[in-house]
This record gives sequence, C-alpha cells and structure tokens, in this order.
Amino acid sequence: MFALEWCEFCWSVRKLFAAAGISYRSVDLDSVEFSGGTEFASKVRAALLVKTGSLTIPQIFVNGTHIGGATETFDAINDGSLADKLKRVGVAVRHDDIGDAYSFLPKWLHPR
Repeated sequence: MFALEWCEFCWSVRKLFAAAGISYRSVDLDSVEFSGGTEFASKVRAALLVKTGSLTIPQIFVNGTHIGGATETFDAINDGSLADKLKRVGVAVRHDDIGDAYSFLPKWLHPR
C-alpha cells in the first residue's frame, strides 16, 4: 500500500485490513523516513500516476497487481475478489466481522 500517514482514506483501509486480518506493508510517503530532503515521495507519486492512471492515495497492490484506491479496495472486499487474490498468495481474509467495507470510511462522508 502506498499511503499517507495523515489521510483518512488510508486510515480507513488500515482499519479494514486490521479487521480482516490482512497484513500489509505501507509506504507512507509523508513519513519522517522519506522527508530527508529527497524528492522520493514526489517521484513515487509520479510513478504511481504512470502505473495506475490515478493521483489518489492510497493505492493498493497485491503481489504487484494493482487493486486501486480506497473505494476499489472496499469494492474488492465486498465482492470477494480481494480475498480471492490474497488466497492465491497464501493470505487468508476474515470476513466475519467486516460487514460492508464502506462502513470503515470516515463518518463525515455522505452515504454511497
């Protein structure tokens, strides 16, 4: 996952992954780790735009396959396709307590 530490949509995906028992690696582009005067974050965002066609963060990948941003990830949880992709790489997903993945979005958003 390419993310930002302060982003509510990234927090939502993190909460969803925690509830589903999905371990992940997050490259937090606004973290102290990447703030050392380099242009790493802007270069990564430019590369993500080329690869995904999207400027939004987060961007989720499974084993190098692009899943999408937050809403595409929620859709993939809801329709089971993310669980299928994760199963193929040996990662189990707990669905029991998730319900609608969109419930993990910030409460200030209008219902979809």
